[in-house]
Amino acid sequence: MNILINCPSRFDINSNKLDKIGGIESLNIALAKKLVKLNFNVILSTFCDKKIKKNRLINHPINIIKENKNNYKFDVIISSNDSTIFNIFPDSKKIFWLHNPLQIEKSIRKNQFFSLLKNRPKAVFVSSYLESITSKLFFFNERIVIPNFLLKNFIKKKVSFNRKQIFVWSVQRNKGLKKTIDIWINKISPLYKEAELHIFGSDIISKDFDKKKLRYKKIFFKGRVNRKILIDTYSKSLAMICLGYDETFCLNALEANSCGLPIITFGKTALGDFVLNNKNGFLVNDYNDLSSAIVKMIKINKIKHKKLIKDSVILSKDYLLSKIINSWLKIIK
Repeated sequence: MNILINCPSRFDINSNKLDKIGGIESLNIALAKKLVKLNFNVILSTFCDKKIKKNRLINHPINIIKENKNNYKFDVIISSNDSTIFNIFPDSKKIFWLHNPLQIEKSIRKNQFFSLLKNRPKAVFVSSYLESITSKLFFFNERIVIPNFLLKNFIKKKVSFNRKQIFVWSVQRNKGLKKTIDIWINKISPLYKEAELHIFGSDIISKDFDKKKLRYKKIFFKGRVNRKILIDTYSKSLAMICLGYDETFCLNALEANSCGLPIITFGKTALGDFVLNNKNGFLVNDYNDLSSAIVKMIKINKIKHKKLIKDSVILSKDYLLSKIINSWLKIIK
């Protein structure tokens, strides 16, 4: 069976910066590699400069495929957030992999809507939340929820129970960040001198704050880093603060759990389903509760903390690709 996995982003499988690419791109590579191991013929199409073959996986430039469509025949096309590729191969089975919200107005403006209407692909949503907010007017052939999966880097054999008073913010958006920093300055830092807040993500966020002043309060902006640094930090920290304002899945939270890091969240959007209170994290109602949850983690006793770490890791195992792949195989075949 010939499968095209279409991910219209600028990267290739030979890049020396693969550990810094985004979640969508990493998920596409991981799914492609898994299908190759299962003896499917897979082409991954991206905005790359040339054809690359690595361990039986072929990475093709998207424009080459479009310009030479008669040279290709695909039984199945899995396309992330882009439906226009379906117009080129009308006879293929079409699977539209939705990672982000899809508004009708935006889909019309980006030439997605009429392509979806014409081709009526099966839609795969990364969470029930994303499926629930996607308009029924798209008339998908079928609507299926298949959650994201844990990337290989984060599948750990051994988890550390020795933790420092480090809390992590790893969302590349700043909604809620200012209020979280205010809590840290006014309620956490004065009482708990060893506590640190590490903020990962886009460097653009840090421009809104005086980083030098915040260092005195042990608030550190780390910018965008590779996954090894994230894993090292997650593995020695107490909790991740992920408020969940606009998460369609939140791969960061899953990755944190795999390192034994519970999530403190308002439980908004997809995190409302992912985080189980007092199991792999804490659901809080407001910023006062957020402050209390941070203090609770700082003061937690060793027995409760060890259980919280173990439960976080155990729940993350539900999202191993070796389990999730069965859902993909059902719709591919």
